[in-house]
Amino acid sequence: MGERKVLNKYFPPDFDPAKLPRLKLAKDRQYVIRIMAPFSMCCKNCGEYIYKGKKFNARKETVQGEDYLGLHIFRFYIRCTRCVAEITFKTDPENTDYTMEHGATRNFQAVKLAQREEKRAQEAREEEEANNPMKALENRTKESKREMDILDALEDIKDQKARHAQVNMEAMLAEYRRKEQEDALQQEMRDEAEVRRLFGNGGPIITTSEDSDSDQEPSSSRGSKRSASEACTDILTSSSTAASSSSSSRSAVVQPPAKKARATLVKLKPKTKPAVVKKSSADSPALSSTTSKPAASSFPLVAGYSSSSSDSES
Repeated sequence: MGERKVLNKYFPPDFDPAKLPRLKLAKDRQYVIRIMAPFSMCCKNCGEYIYKGKKFNARKETVQGEDYLGLHIFRFYIRCTRCVAEITFKTDPENTDYTMEHGATRNFQAVKLAQREEKRAQEAREEEEANNPMKALENRTKESKREMDILDALEDIKDQKARHAQVNMEAMLAEYRRKEQEDALQQEMRDEAEVRRLFGNGGPIITTSEDSDSDQEPSSSRGSKRSASEACTDILTSSSTAASSSSSSRSAVVQPPAKKARATLVKLKPKTKPAVVKKSSADSPALSSTTSKPAASSFPLVAGYSSSSSDSES
């Protein structure tokens, strides 16, 4: 069975391709191709917008008499999707773009316009520098200054990033807590000052436990003074009954230190001076008895103390 798909053909030994007849095709002949719209456009006939990337069955032909550095320029024919009007555009190898030719208007492109203006300004600058050396020197000076400013700005940005990288979150939180405590303390002081301003500074303001302890001190001191005075009278009574009482009762009485007793005795002295009587050899016992009676009437405890001491002496 023979091969169904023939991939190779037989060429006889005396085959000469120059003897083959050549087809005579027109140079401006057209080819049907599938193309996408290279830019957005608006139809002049109906105002339909044709966006970039829309597919068309187009006819392509080579433009006669136009080329760029030996490169051919091609023209494309498409039809509007609404009114079927013919639209043509061709290639632009100089600017690596397409140019609108007939049937529609190209939509405004700000980027492309800016690029064209920048290119035009660059060409004018180069031409001016070629003709004027001083202008070229001035431009180079401006360019170097601009580069230095850019480097300074970059250094500032690097320093700022380095500072942000060295931030310690724990230290930041500790500082924040410390500030909160200071604010709370200042607020408490302001509140206390306001309370003192409203209620006056005469009376004490009980705010803490220390103040309450200090308030209790006067009562305790009064109790201690009262107990001291009672102890002083106990000393006198115990001294008056010490001669007659037994040793057991004398040991049961607790006597405070001598300093306190003397201090209380000084307080108990009468305001009137006692009468001073000179002793004589004849009537010393009578005078002593007369002088001791007023004292006994005014201060019985002292009199008892003296009488008991005299009895003990006798």
